[in-house]
Amino acid sequence: MAKKKRQAGGTPATVALTEAGTAYTLHAYEHDPASPSYGEEAAEAMGVSPDRVFKTLVADVDGALTVAVVPVAGSLDLKALAAAVGGKRAAMADPVAAERTTGYVRGGISPLGQRKRLRTVLDASASSYDTVCVSAGRRGLEVELSPADLAKLTDAVIAPIGRT
Repeated sequence: MAKKKRQAGGTPATVALTEAGTAYTLHAYEHDPASPSYGEEAAEAMGVSPDRVFKTLVADVDGALTVAVVPVAGSLDLKALAAAVGGKRAAMADPVAAERTTGYVRGGISPLGQRKRLRTVLDASASSYDTVCVSAGRRGLEVELSPADLAKLTDAVIAPIGRT
C-alpha cells in the first residue's frame, strides 16, 4: 500500500480531501493550549455557531474503535452510538489508542485521512446545515465541507448520537 504524500503545509485530512476532489474551506486560528475545549475554541475563533462545529471522538464499541462526530455544543450519547453500529456497549476509547490508531493527537483528531480507517457515525443534526466544520488534523486548523461529502468520504452512518 503506497503512503500518501503530504502536501506542503497539509495534513492527511486535507490531502484526502484534495485527492477526492472535494470542495472545502480551510480555517486556521491561533490555538490556546490553556483552552478547556478545543471545539468551543474553534467555534469562537471562526465566529461559527458551536452547533455547526463538530468534534471527532473515538469510542470503543464492543471491542472495536469507532469514530463519533458530534456538535461541540453537545455531548456523545454512548448508547445511541453503540446502537447505530449494531453494538451493545460503548465507552470512550483510551486516548493513547485513539491517537495511535488515527495518527492524530487529541484535540486534532479528524474524521478524514486517518491512519487506519475506522467505522464512523455522524450525528444526524449535521444534515440540517449546508456546511459543517471538523478538525483538519491538527489543533488550530478546521475544515469546512458539506455534511454529505463528510459522510461520503468517511463512509459514515448518519444517526442521532449527540445530546444537547
